[in-house]
Amino acid sequence: MSRSSAAERGLLIQSAAYSAARGGDQEGMRGLTDEAAAIAAALGGTTVLRDHGGGFGPATVQLHRISAESSAGDPSAALAAARALPPQSLPSVERRARYYTDVAAALAQRGRRDECVRSLLAAEHQAPQETHSRPAVRSLVSGLLLSGRTTPELRALAARAGVLR
Repeated sequence: MSRSSAAERGLLIQSAAYSAARGGDQEGMRGLTDEAAAIAAALGGTTVLRDHGGGFGPATVQLHRISAESSAGDPSAALAAARALPPQSLPSVERRARYYTDVAAALAQRGRRDECVRSLLAAEHQAPQETHSRPAVRSLVSGLLLSGRTTPELRALAARAGVLR
């Protein structure tokens, strides 16, 4: 199997893992994510793919793990996965912004509002337009506004994201 074919297979496995996570199948998600991680490790670094901007490699699999763990309902595992991934190791500003928004979602699940807002601001710093236009971010910001005390930083982020008008 060629390097690009193996990387594409890894991406497909990641997609299946995310579907398992969305379906609440933590065990299936973790097994599939581990399989994708094994492919990435065997490839020994990031494989750039023509039709996939971020490529495929150990860092992108770990980024996927953060999102999948959060989606599967285990924010503690998502935050543990985040601690194992330095965001600067990610290949693009879009991926780094995704890292921070996924961390923010896990922090929100844990009720850690101030840290959640800081993570959203870090995502915005990386890729403002990407962060402002993502429905998941807008939903998270709306939820924060409705669920507790607001800060000037949260209100300003909400305004920039078009949540407050």
